[in-house]
Amino acid sequence: MEKNNQQPQSTGKNLIKVVFFGPESTGKTTLSQDLAKKFNTSWAPEYMRSYLQKKWDHNKEICQKNDLIPIAEGQLQNEAFAEKNAKEIVFYDTNLLQLKVYSEVYYQGYCPEEIKFQAQNDKFDLYFLLYIDTPWEADDLRDKPEEREQMFNLFEKELKQQNINYIVLKGSYARRLKKATDEVEKLLKK
Repeated sequence: MEKNNQQPQSTGKNLIKVVFFGPESTGKTTLSQDLAKKFNTSWAPEYMRSYLQKKWDHNKEICQKNDLIPIAEGQLQNEAFAEKNAKEIVFYDTNLLQLKVYSEVYYQGYCPEEIKFQAQNDKFDLYFLLYIDTPWEADDLRDKPEEREQMFNLFEKELKQQNINYIVLKGSYARRLKKATDEVEKLLKK
């Protein structure tokens, strides 16, 4: 599992990489899609969701430890595809650091070393940590509605431990979208 760290060039500059991070059902997918559309670029969907949904649909099985590496590899492929097709900026509906946090939560601190290594060495220009003040939307995969605050705290703790700067997005969707748009525009002007 190795990511190609070479950035595609679109306008002679490296891509600006923006990741949405945090607990389930907080709007990461919607925001990453909508911002990609707004800035006429690409976004990397969360591979874990599609992988585990197929597993559930076919066998009614949930994630196991042996799924973690295939999920990480699929996430990196989604990211590489989005980067290849991006124009100046690219949005990520999650990343391997998110997978690391979930792995450690579900498997009592366990995460494959190669995922930890890649997650700690991936570089993003901006992290948006999404707060839990959005309505919970149940689906086949979401399973921690009562633990949203605890999960938010774990995601924030991970960012702090990794010494990663981040911006918390709170409030209505319109408020989150405006704040994210303003922050992205600041990056584009640099």
